[in-house]
Amino acid sequence: MSRASDPTQRFSNRVDAYVRFRPSYPEALVETLMVQADLSSASVIADMGSGTGISTELFLRHGFEVHAVEPNEAMRTAAERRLGSNPGFHSVAGTAEATSLPSDGVDLVTAGQAFHWFDAARARREFARILRAPGFVALFWNSRHSDTTPFLRAYEDLLHAYGTDYGRINHRNIDPAQLRRFLPGSYQYFSFPNEQIFDFAGLEGRLLSSSYAPGPHHLRHEPMMKQLSRIFEEHQEGGNVRFLYTTELHVGRLR
Repeated sequence: MSRASDPTQRFSNRVDAYVRFRPSYPEALVETLMVQADLSSASVIADMGSGTGISTELFLRHGFEVHAVEPNEAMRTAAERRLGSNPGFHSVAGTAEATSLPSDGVDLVTAGQAFHWFDAARARREFARILRAPGFVALFWNSRHSDTTPFLRAYEDLLHAYGTDYGRINHRNIDPAQLRRFLPGSYQYFSFPNEQIFDFAGLEGRLLSSSYAPGPHHLRHEPMMKQLSRIFEEHQEGGNVRFLYTTELHVGRLR
C-alpha cells in the first residue's frame, strides 16, 4: 500500500503544520463528556487516532489518565515531545482496530477528527474489548463551515478545485445511519461553536496541514497557492481571515 493510500501514513510529512495550525476543541466538549459519560478523576481514557495530541492534551488538562493511540510514528513522536512530561500521558503505537491495550481497562474511548479513517466494524469490536462497563464512546470533530461567509465559500471552492481527494475523505461523508450502527445504545449529539483567526502565513499553514492539499512538488501546488493568496487579499479584514467551525460530539454506548 502506498503512503498516499494508507490512512495511517497520510500526515507523515505534515506534522509541523498539523501541530501549529489545526484547531483544538472547546472546553465545553470535555465538560459535556464528564456528565454524559459519568467521568471521575479516576477515569481512564483511550484516545484513538490521537495524532499530535490535540484532543489528548485537552483531556490531560482536566486531570484524566489518557492512552494516546496513534499508528503514525511522526505524529506520535510530536505528541510525545509536547505531552511526555505529563504523568497521565501514555503513548501507544497502535490503531483503532488493534490498540494493544488490555481488556476492560478504560472508561471512555474517544476519537477526535479520526473516525472516518477507521474500519468501523473492526474498531467497534476492539473498543468493546478494551472498555469496561458501561462502555462509553465519544466521536467528535470540527466541521469547518463551507458557506456561511464569502471567504469560507471561496476556500471551499479552492479545495474542490485543487484538493487531491477532498470529496472522498471529507468527514462530512459520515451519515447518521453509520453512527447509529456504531453506537446502538443510548446515543446523543451535541454541538459547540469554535473558530480560528489567521494571517496569511497561518492560512497557508492551515491549508497545508490537510492531507488532500497538494504538496510543494505537486503540479497543482503553485496554482493553488496563488489562488489562496488572491482569496486572502479579497477577504481579509485587518490582515486576518476567520475560520468558523461547529464542533460536533456524538456520545453513546456500544451495548
